[in-house]
Amino acid sequence: MYARAAAAATAALLGAGALVLPTAPAAARTPAAPAAGDHDRPLVVAHRGASAYAPENTLAAIDKARDMGFRWVENDVQRTKDGELVIMHDDNLKRTTNVEEVFPGRSPWKVKDFTAAEIAKLDAGSWFSPKYAGERVPTLAQYMRRVSRNHQKLVFEFKKPELYPGIEKQGLRVLRETGWLDKHHVKSKLVIQSFSADSVKTVHKLRPDVKTGFLGTPSIADLPAYAEFSDQINSTHTSISTAYVAAIHAFKGPHGKPLEIFTWTVNDAANARRAASFGVDGIITNTPDVVRKALRDH
Repeated sequence: MYARAAAAATAALLGAGALVLPTAPAAARTPAAPAAGDHDRPLVVAHRGASAYAPENTLAAIDKARDMGFRWVENDVQRTKDGELVIMHDDNLKRTTNVEEVFPGRSPWKVKDFTAAEIAKLDAGSWFSPKYAGERVPTLAQYMRRVSRNHQKLVFEFKKPELYPGIEKQGLRVLRETGWLDKHHVKSKLVIQSFSADSVKTVHKLRPDVKTGFLGTPSIADLPAYAEFSDQINSTHTSISTAYVAAIHAFKGPHGKPLEIFTWTVNDAANARRAASFGVDGIITNTPDVVRKALRDH
């Protein structure tokens, strides 16, 4: 689904020589600062919440992003042994919880080997700072209710979906049950992404109205195929260039709008300015305040 003009633009970009790129593999809170995220260009997305300042993928992290004035947050979703969806980046619990202490005989401490009740017992904050001792791993339903309460928007990632058959349908069900698949949310508050093209295709098939993103850096020659099911190509900032971003923008995605690109994970001013100079649509960052300041001072 892309215009002939887009193809011509891409050909022009490639005319001087091929561009070679890699193939992707509830406590009381401070009142929120005025949200500026929708006025930033590129958009600034708080990666796993404001994860430089609070433990990643916790309610505290998205509350911190809210308090800093950021509407857009990003998360990671995996599934427990008994089928609950939880917010966790790694496929094991070791790095960001005290699972080794609580369940010493359960190595390698994979998310899929623990029940939701067991995971709910874990401390997901002390590893980051004593200030956050007792912070818990939220379920997806808990997380979505907090994002709603914070009036935030979400880049939702199915993490390692190959480990969890059917997770896309299940995740969409939770989003529907928490009010996130109505017209208002779908239009402007939600992107679902994955490193798995098959997972993104599945989301698009199940809910073609939902905005989707593929995590990776496909070759320009492959972009027409991705444009059939993905609205965004979300690439690591070290793998892109002005020409690549222009090539992405030359194609139209499944909703008839130009493909977008959110780049990650940009945590310093120099790389924020560099990514912005390429023309990216969004920057995903652990330090959203640093990136926003860099963009506004540029």
